[in-house]
Amino acid sequence: AVTNSDEDDSDSSTKPIKPERKKNNTASMFLTAGDGPKEKKTKKKGWSSCPGSGRSVGQPKEERPPSPVIEVDNLEDFVLRPAPQGVTVKCRVTRDKKGMDRGLYPTYYLHLDNEKKVFLLAGRKRKKSKTSNYLISIDPTDLSRGGENFIGKSNLMGTRFSVFDNGVNPDRANADWSNVRQELSAIVYETNVLGFKGPRKMTVIIPGMNSDNERVPIRPRNDNDGLLMRWQNKHMDNLIELHNKAPVWNDETQSYVLNFHGRVTHASVKNFQIVHSDDADYIVLQFGRVADDAFTMDYSYPLCAVQAFAIALSSFDGKLACE
Repeated sequence: AVTNSDEDDSDSSTKPIKPERKKNNTASMFLTAGDGPKEKKTKKKGWSSCPGSGRSVGQPKEERPPSPVIEVDNLEDFVLRPAPQGVTVKCRVTRDKKGMDRGLYPTYYLHLDNEKKVFLLAGRKRKKSKTSNYLISIDPTDLSRGGENFIGKSNLMGTRFSVFDNGVNPDRANADWSNVRQELSAIVYETNVLGFKGPRKMTVIIPGMNSDNERVPIRPRNDNDGLLMRWQNKHMDNLIELHNKAPVWNDETQSYVLNFHGRVTHASVKNFQIVHSDDADYIVLQFGRVADDAFTMDYSYPLCAVQAFAIALSSFDGKLACE
C-alpha cells in the first residue's frame, strides 16, 4: 500500500509474504536484563521486504487478513501484556467525530480486528490542556482524568510524547515505589526541514525485556529521569530504540510506498511501520488508513496494546510540524 501526503486510494499489497530467513531468536533483540532469553518454541511469522507496490485504483481490494484467535480474559491485564512471541495482534482503530466538539476532540476506539470485534481501549485528547494530553481507558464510557479505568496518557511537548500506565505520581510514592507509574514508551517526531513534505521520521523508545520476556519496569522519579531524557543523554540501560521503516520512492505512482501486505488500503502521511535496526523485516507495529475514519493497527512482541495504541494516537496530533 502507498503512504504519502495525499489522501487518495491506493492498492493493497498483492505479493505473498515470503518465509523469513532463519535468524536468532527475535526476543534477543529486545533483551536488556537477565541471563538471556529462555528457550521457547514459538512459531515465527514470516515477513517480506518492502517492495514498491504500484497503484491500481478500481481493482477489487483484497480482504484484510483477520487477527489470530486472541483470548482476552482480563482486559486490564491484557492491554498491558506484551504480545505473545510469534503472534501479530491485528486491531482496528475507529475515529468518532460525532457529537458536540468531537470534531476537535474525537474519540478513538481500539478493537481486535476479528469476528468478535473485542473492545480493548478508548482514547481522547483532554480538553483545556496546553499540551496534547490523551487519556486512554479500558472503559469507553469513562475518559475522565479521575476515572478508575484510566490506563495511560501521552503528553506532547513540541513533537515528543511520553506514555504512562495508571500508577501514581512520584510525589505519592509508597515506601518501595511499587505504586509509582511506569513509563511505557516515548515517541519522537523529527521535523522535516524540506518544507515539511515527505514521510515523517519517528523514533520510539520502550523499556527492554528481561529473561522471562517481561517488561523491565521504568519508574521515573522526575521529568529528568524519563525515557526521553535517558535517550537524549544516551543512557540506554534497559531501553530499546525503535524507528519507522523508511518508505521507498516509487516513480510510477509518484509517492512513497511501503508494503503493508493488504492491511492498509488508503494513502496517508499517518501510515507507518515500526522496526528494530537489527531486523527491518520484523514489524513491531504497523498502522495505516483503510477508510476516512478507520485504521488498522497491528502489533507484535514486545509491544502491548497500550503502547501500540498510544503510539498510533500520537500520529493524529494536529500540532505536529512534520506533515
